[in-house]
Amino acid sequence: MPSEIKSKDEFLKILPLAYECRIKQHKDYVKIKLRTKRRLYTFKTTHETLNELLPLIKCQIINL
Repeated sequence: MPSEIKSKDEFLKILPLAYECRIKQHKDYVKIKLRTKRRLYTFKTTHETLNELLPLIKCQIINL
């Protein structure tokens, strides 16, 4: 069962642990899924925040 991340700071803490990142863009929001060794995390955000976070993501990015 995935865990939902509520804040950008929490997302940034989990990001170094992730080995895969899936990005699904919807009309109103973007859903980012981070896969770690033990868990899947989801984070809903805006398109503007995604543009800020993309340079920080070092793991494999899969666009859905």
